[in-house]
Amino acid sequence: MNLNQIKKMMERKKLSHKGENGYALIIGGSPDYAGAVALAGLAALRAGCDSVTIAAPEKVAWAINALAPDLITYKIKGSAFTVKTAKELVKLAEKFDAVLIGNGIGRKADKFCHYFIRKCQKPKVIDADALKGLSFKDFSNSILTPHEKELELMLLNSAKEFLLPKLKEGKAKDRAEVLQGNLRYFLQNNNILVVKGATDLVISRNKIAFNRTGNQGMTKAGTGDVLAGIVVGFLAKSQDLFKSAVAGTYVNGYIGDLLLKRKKGYAFIASDIVQDLGRITGTLKRIKRTKRIKRTKRRRS
Repeated sequence: MNLNQIKKMMERKKLSHKGENGYALIIGGSPDYAGAVALAGLAALRAGCDSVTIAAPEKVAWAINALAPDLITYKIKGSAFTVKTAKELVKLAEKFDAVLIGNGIGRKADKFCHYFIRKCQKPKVIDADALKGLSFKDFSNSILTPHEKELELMLLNSAKEFLLPKLKEGKAKDRAEVLQGNLRYFLQNNNILVVKGATDLVISRNKIAFNRTGNQGMTKAGTGDVLAGIVVGFLAKSQDLFKSAVAGTYVNGYIGDLLLKRKKGYAFIASDIVQDLGRITGTLKRIKRTKRIKRTKRRRS
């Protein structure tokens, strides 16, 4: 994927009408982490989808309303996500083009996440705590965005811990091929794995992309929520899992690199990335191509 393709994903037709560029549902938030879903929601809007609804416990949802009037909220009664709530939200998700779940949701919502993820048929982005209690067999039609520690938990949950030593060393290409070769059932179930790191790995059943944008400042709290929001924003509009994952990882890191130069150090924060998403279309017009994304194809076995 080159920058012109990413730019095309963020553009819209002159006669575009509301809803044509996608509706995204984001599920998450807790009293301790109300900001996580707000960052993800604003990032999804900046990425180009038309509307974002946040489903969160009612007190969290009211806080989000006060923080960001651009975001719609669906208020869940009480303070916790339950299996009963999951059944309610599976029905709600049918109204949307793509769903993001996990940002700020907490581990107390494990049963909720397990039910929702297995029952919801919509294209999904799954991040943060929604990943930690599940195994790879639980997912379909999804983009997973774990960092290395979350990936380790998922491999343990999937009885794939024998892969851990192989992932500790070696080049990005070697690690990506180990995962692609050993997670075939997961990848063949229309899933994409994005492993966040110094080099982001984007893995499908027959393609691998390596993203090298980003810097050490991206370890700050909230940058992962922004990434997940960008990806679901692209997904709601394009319905293309692989392209949305590749474009999202590139754009998130690319803006981080611009902010590193502009701030002259690591003073930037996650909300700066959200704000600069609004300027990236103009930046992309000045750049014809990039050497930072490399894509390889692998024959189907």
